[in-house]
Amino acid sequence: MTPFKLTEELLQEIAELIDARKDDDLRDLMKEVHFADVAEIANELNEEQATYLIKLLDSDKTSDVLTELDEDVREAILNNLSSKEIAEELAELDTDDAADIIAELPKEIVQEVISEIEDREHARHIVDLLRYDENSAGGLMAKELVKVNENWTVLRCVKEMRAQAENVTRVHSIYVVDDEDKLKGRLSLKDLLTTSTTNPIKDVYIPQVDFVNVNEKPEEVAKIMSKYDLEAIPVVDEIGRLVGRITIDDIVDVIREEAEKDYQLAAGISQDVEADDSIWILTRARLPWLFLGLLGGLGAAAIMGGFEEMISKHAILFFFTPLIAAMAGNVGVQSSAIIVQGLANDDLKGSIGNRLIKEMFLALLNGFVLAVVLLFFTWFWKGTFVTALAISISLITVIVVAGIIGTFTPLFLHKRGIDPAIATGPFITTSNDIFGILIYFTIAKLLLGI
Repeated sequence: MTPFKLTEELLQEIAELIDARKDDDLRDLMKEVHFADVAEIANELNEEQATYLIKLLDSDKTSDVLTELDEDVREAILNNLSSKEIAEELAELDTDDAADIIAELPKEIVQEVISEIEDREHARHIVDLLRYDENSAGGLMAKELVKVNENWTVLRCVKEMRAQAENVTRVHSIYVVDDEDKLKGRLSLKDLLTTSTTNPIKDVYIPQVDFVNVNEKPEEVAKIMSKYDLEAIPVVDEIGRLVGRITIDDIVDVIREEAEKDYQLAAGISQDVEADDSIWILTRARLPWLFLGLLGGLGAAAIMGGFEEMISKHAILFFFTPLIAAMAGNVGVQSSAIIVQGLANDDLKGSIGNRLIKEMFLALLNGFVLAVVLLFFTWFWKGTFVTALAISISLITVIVVAGIIGTFTPLFLHKRGIDPAIATGPFITTSNDIFGILIYFTIAKLLLGI
């Protein structure tokens, strides 16, 4: 299958077919287009055209399109659909996706939409999912799964699985429960096929099964599924009853959203924004960290002002100020990035003290190599060994301190329940700039005897 590519010419052709109301031609053109690609097209159309396209195509396709749309586009389209039309779309979706869309609707029409869903069990499952916090395993799970009772025979198990599988898009696992719906284990398809039809399931199921609680954070679910290479994981309530499952496609979304959030924090953006957001929203997201950078710059300027007399006597120190500040910021970001990555992957071992000692020696080694290069460069450039030595020793000290700050800060934030990704952005850069300048001029003053 050739990968789909949305060109300006194709988008223009689709828009013209919509405006001319050439429904048959439009259906033929969109017949083989994947729902994710239809969503890409709808995201580029205006509101009226996108709504027309959604209404024209079959619900079994457009229901999936809705899940792939940008949030603002989906909101605009849903505002142009009746409660009955929305219900028809939701009837084609898995319960988790349907619940996510309903949660975005205005509260005054939620009940109307749910009442229009003809499959009452489907509607009941959606309502049940709405009870859970969206930032939990319960808010992430779907109700569609295949489960069998441990007391059933293999023959009955097969019959029940066939009936249940009709409502499940993909069967990842077969879960085994007791009479109270408590999760007991999982069933191997091979064991099922090679066992006598009269044997009870309790004799063949596998008791070892990974699961998560409904209140587990999505990030923790992602770590578990990643660690054990799971395509799906069952979800249990507080008393161990099987209530749903989470599939890998939902976890990929969680991982992507977390990566985007951490990237924005590292870049100094304090809230989740997109390039197409308004200038006001983007300003609110960026300005706090820019203001912090301004304060840091003013602090560095004030520190340099305190050493004005020394700078006037040794002007060469002024020229190396940007280098010292840059090295402090770079080392701090490098150190914090490694720690944040380790915290995210849950693979940091040992105590904070050991981690700081390791980073100190690493920074000392890197600083020594760079300082030697700087020493000879400055010495040959200006011919003043003492000044070159003072600058080089300052560089080593700044790098060590920046490495320690870059290591300690994310660990401290993590202990306090604050996202450590903050420590890879302007926060760590600004703080290291200030400390770097202060250390630089203090050591230079001591060594030069000023």
